[in-house]
This record gives sequence, C-alpha cells and structure tokens, in this order.
Amino acid sequence: MALTQNEEMDLTAHFQLLARYNRIANDRLYAACAQLDDAAYRRQRAGSFGSIHGLLNHILVGDRRWLALFEHGVRETPVLSQILYDDFAALRTARVAEDAHLEAFFASRDEAFWSRTFDYINNQGRELADTAHVACTHLFNHQTHHRGQVHVMLAQTTIAPPSLDLHRIINP
Repeated sequence: MALTQNEEMDLTAHFQLLARYNRIANDRLYAACAQLDDAAYRRQRAGSFGSIHGLLNHILVGDRRWLALFEHGVRETPVLSQILYDDFAALRTARVAEDAHLEAFFASRDEAFWSRTFDYINNQGRELADTAHVACTHLFNHQTHHRGQVHVMLAQTTIAPPSLDLHRIINP
C-alpha cells in the first residue's frame, strides 16, 4: 500500500512518539526491577522466557534484530532466548543505549524509508517481507507485549509495577 507524503510525515511523528514512550516506559520498568534482589529478579515464573531477566534480555534481542534489518539489511533472526547480558546493571546500561539509538533512528527517518519493504528470515526460517510501517509497528508492539509480561511478573513480587500507559507517560 503506497502512502501519501502527509501519511509519511505522520508516520515519522508517530514512530518518534513511540520511541520516546518506549524509552520512558523502559526507564520506569528498569527502575522497578532494580529494586528486586537477584533471586527474585531471576526466579523462574510462568510466562515467556521464564523470568524477568530472560524477558528483559529478549526485548533487547528483538530491538537489535529489527534495527539490524532496518540499518544494515541483516535478514537472519538471531536466537531469541539468548542472554545478552547476565548482569542486571550491564543490561540496564545496554537498554539505555538502545533506547537512545531507537530515538535517534526514528528522528532521522525520511519519506524514502516509509516506502521501503524489508525482506527477512523469521525465527522459524521462513522468508518474509514487511513494509516499513508494519515492521516498525511490530518492533514497538513486541516491546509493549513483553513489558506487559514483565509487569505481571513484577506484580508477583513485593515491588509494585509502574504505570506504563502511553497516554499517562506522554501526557503526565
């Protein structure tokens, strides 16, 4: 589906908003997780990737996967359960850097980007193609989905999960 120039500009502003929201939501979530002791942080829990630690690493793997495709054309999907950082402090530092990278990436999009299609290989080895706005929507939807799972896992601890509602973060 071809987009008009106004729609392209709207997409750029929309994804800049999502990148900003993503950074703030991650800051809040990591601040809550930092209050956990290591055992609670790593405890195996029902849900994707088994623990808060596993989920936070997975979200970072996903972000890096999509940016590698957008920026460098890397088609292959890495192992989604890999632990990039075993230490929480190092993972948090990497998260801050990745969120800055995402904001910078979306701050510099031009109209040509939104007319692109990205070919890639998913984690089951299937060759797929998505338009830029669908792939970028997935990037942010993926983060939101898994942050919600971390939120549920936090609710099973003594630490209250933070509010992550977009409209409360963007317009406090």
